Amino acid sequence: MSTEIETDIEPMTSPRPRMLPPPLQPLQALSWNYWWSWAPDGNEVFRDLDPALWQQCEQNPRTLLAQISDLRLAQVAADPAFADRVQRLSAKFSAYLSDTGPWPKLQLAPRITPENPVAYFCAEFGIHNSLPLYSGGLGILAGDHLKSASDLNLPLVAVGLFYRFGYFRQRLRRDGWQEEIYRENHSDELALHLVNDAEESPRLIEVVMRGRVVRAQVWRADVGRVRLYLLDTNVAENDPTDRLVTGHLYGGDRETRLVQEMMLGIGGSRLLQELGIDPGVFHLNEGHSAFLTLDLARELIEREGLSFAAAADRVRERCVFTTHTPVAAGHDEFEAALVQKCFGDWPETALGLAREEFLKLGRGNGDANGSFGLTPLALRMCRSTNGVSRKHGEVSRELWRKMWPDLSAGDVPITSITNGVHPSTWVAPLLRRLYEQRVGADWIERARDANVWAYGVERISDEELWQAHSLLKQRLVAYVRDHSFDARLARGENEDYIEAARTMFDPQILTIGFARRVAGYKRWDLLLSDPEQLTKLINDPDRPIQFVFAGKAHPQDQEAKPVLQKLIEWQRDSSVRHRVAFIEDYDQETARQLVQAVDVWMNVPRRPMEASGTSGQKVAINGGLNFSVLDGWWLEAYDGDNGFAIGDLSELTDEEADRREAESMYTILTEEVAARYYDHDDGAIPRRWVAMMKRSMQTLVPLFSSDRMVAEYAERIY
Repeated sequence: MSTEIETDIEPMTSPRPRMLPPPLQPLQALSWNYWWSWAPDGNEVFRDLDPALWQQCEQNPRTLLAQISDLRLAQVAADPAFADRVQRLSAKFSAYLSDTGPWPKLQLAPRITPENPVAYFCAEFGIHNSLPLYSGGLGILAGDHLKSASDLNLPLVAVGLFYRFGYFRQRLRRDGWQEEIYRENHSDELALHLVNDAEESPRLIEVVMRGRVVRAQVWRADVGRVRLYLLDTNVAENDPTDRLVTGHLYGGDRETRLVQEMMLGIGGSRLLQELGIDPGVFHLNEGHSAFLTLDLARELIEREGLSFAAAADRVRERCVFTTHTPVAAGHDEFEAALVQKCFGDWPETALGLAREEFLKLGRGNGDANGSFGLTPLALRMCRSTNGVSRKHGEVSRELWRKMWPDLSAGDVPITSITNGVHPSTWVAPLLRRLYEQRVGADWIERARDANVWAYGVERISDEELWQAHSLLKQRLVAYVRDHSFDARLARGENEDYIEAARTMFDPQILTIGFARRVAGYKRWDLLLSDPEQLTKLINDPDRPIQFVFAGKAHPQDQEAKPVLQKLIEWQRDSSVRHRVAFIEDYDQETARQLVQAVDVWMNVPRRPMEASGTSGQKVAINGGLNFSVLDGWWLEAYDGDNGFAIGDLSELTDEEADRREAESMYTILTEEVAARYYDHDDGAIPRRWVAMMKRSMQTLVPLFSSDRMVAEYAERIY
């Protein structure tokens, strides 16, 4: 394993205080709230200040405003059209913040009020790629949850961790092997406010772990109307080891993971108490924050003298839990000795529990000597548990049936709410404009009503939808060429291979996107199971196909890295390299480029191991089609006319499923996907394909948006 922390690179210049010209001054306030990242023209206003610098600073408006030249500021300030755009954006922002009424159709439980909000806990948040505190789907889902809560005006605060080095950046060697690079996140370059106490000193939260008091300062990120609080142990008062408790997202050993989760749960609980926030409900998004339930019990025991059992009953009424993992191995568990080391005598002194009583809280029923798991703890301490798709709910009921041994699997109290994505974040500006023109200026509101939305989409002509999609594909081709050229140059590839990047890909060719974590159950190698047949498909003289890939292997996953290496080696083959691209260092910006422009989004997980999957939902809002195994969200989304299904629902061994689903994949690619895509009329428009695009948009956008998801949480769970 090669993992580096870049401490010898020259850091970006920290943002310096500066006075912007009067026409541009509203940009300072806008840059401090991530609302700009999903607002119409928000991203574009900052980008157009200085497009090259915008890319260099990785779409971070705080850094952009600090580093942009005085000359460029003077030029854009003197442009009345640009100044008008700034003023319009600022006015929309002010109106957004001042609108304090919840969405009229949002039905809140009486316990949820502005004074008693939802407290949403998660280990990662993917708000925007300029705030790199996420690794993948869980974080992106959490970010979209916050944005929809803001848009719907659901009272909600969020709690997470500020990771000094975030998640790793991916770098590929010339031989295709993945290396991991960690870059330090500097708080003064980000839209983060330090939370102070009454004396204007940094507010510090204390948690005892490993026999030491560990302190965390607190940062606040504003996500529209929602506040996200982030705990950070990189403070001088801590032992050097403890300063790295919040060092790396999903990095370090098991002990580091355990103390991180103590800080998230226990520290987060104490933070809200310190801030005087009394949540109506605590939402544990995955089990990483389950320790918060124990600190809530501790607080009741201290304040009211309750027994642990009585306190647990009270805590249970205030906590709900969402599980995202469909396999037992994916749930965090810790050896009893490690739990003892990190907690010390806290269970006995704070909760009144003997060591074995405490450990039993984290063990499945019958696991007398098992490890301490956060999912069993959350299941015991929360009044509601849900999976993130219907199938995942079913899988979770079977997986955790042992917690309710007297019940049948169907009666296990685990429900489901299918994940969704935030439309305004993921829609391409071209499609947004088209929706505004044909569906209505309030298209987001209309998208929450399936019938109204379907009628609006029908008003979009085939010609204008195809033209918009074609322009986005041209942008994607330019992005692939530019990214591939730079990556090959940086790796020191041979000159011919570097130059080939300038002409690779063709916007007229059927383009398939495949981007996700490189892991065994994601089956990256399924597509390459018959490289000869795949090469024929790519080079078909009448119906060629091109593929764009992106994704990271976990640093410790030594089985996934060779799979990625095989793909990288294959794309160098002269017979396919003009139509196969791997985009290095997959992040939100790369995801946006892909989901907004590919013709088809492919997903081939091993059933039933895809808990939900949301990348394909992002494609649907942009008119792309899904080509997927019937698992996760696609199992309940596919209707036969809004995309393509790989295989069927037969119960098979893994080996047989791989063989049959590979055959299905190749057959459908040839006989259905490519055949329909290249069936053009005299006007060069694939009418049957465009009809399927519209069907996908009509049926998927209302059901699989995070607005629907958050409203469902508010009405059914909170």
